[in-house]
Amino acid sequence: MKFINYVESITGVDIYGLIGLLMCFIVFTAVIIWAWKADKKLMNKMSNIPLEN
Repeated sequence: MKFINYVESITGVDIYGLIGLLMCFIVFTAVIIWAWKADKKLMNKMSNIPLEN
């Protein structure tokens, strides 16, 4: 049997895909908002960390 046959036999399995998509969208949106509102001095300091010796 193929994996898809096992997945189709689970009742309500379609909601898991929707929940996963919604969670990814929420996290992506939160990171975008955080990056937009973050302190620019902090961002510059963090971007220079790999260059410091």
